[in-house]
Amino acid sequence: METHAVNDRIMQHVSRRFRGYYPVVVDVETGGFNAATDALLEIAAVTLSTDEDGRWLIAGSISRHVQPFEGARLDPAALEFTGIDPGHPFRREIAVSEKVALQDVFKLVRQAMKAHACKRAILVGHNPSFDLGFLNAAVERAGIKRNPFHPFSTFDTVTLAGLAYGQTVLSRAVAAAGFEWDSGQAHSARYDADRTAELFCAVVNRWREFDGNC
Repeated sequence: METHAVNDRIMQHVSRRFRGYYPVVVDVETGGFNAATDALLEIAAVTLSTDEDGRWLIAGSISRHVQPFEGARLDPAALEFTGIDPGHPFRREIAVSEKVALQDVFKLVRQAMKAHACKRAILVGHNPSFDLGFLNAAVERAGIKRNPFHPFSTFDTVTLAGLAYGQTVLSRAVAAAGFEWDSGQAHSARYDADRTAELFCAVVNRWREFDGNC
């Protein structure tokens, strides 16, 4: 009985906090800046929850290496920046199509939404219009009809970190929030999504200290 009561409290904390929207941290790594023409190469998503007192924390995560869609552009400058080699044998062995990658991510997101009684997911990201643009473009190419994410609304950790810590660069904002930053692992979707999730939770929890109603 006590376990059910705790689960109910957690569900209520999450479902009520953002009007029934469920925040999911997403990061993508790409072959350029144009979502319509450039390859989606990595995608990661981090699901969130709270403890029984309402403090936000990381609940789960998923990441996929993605095969470039047919005809996709791969900008050498973008690949040098991310350090991704699309032709690396290991990567080619584990990479999946855009459709499979999105289906895997959306399955986790829907499970988390259901567990927290939320009606729709909302993407959290550092400059999230970039990530959402590539996600939406891949959804359209893959012909996926049910996208759990809001089509245009997002939570931007650039703005939130600027307000809370006076920092807008992800590495500096993460450090200001009290977390370690490993530049050697940066620019992988999974690492950046994990650090962005920690940052988002830290900001929301910090606000909660000022407003006990949240």
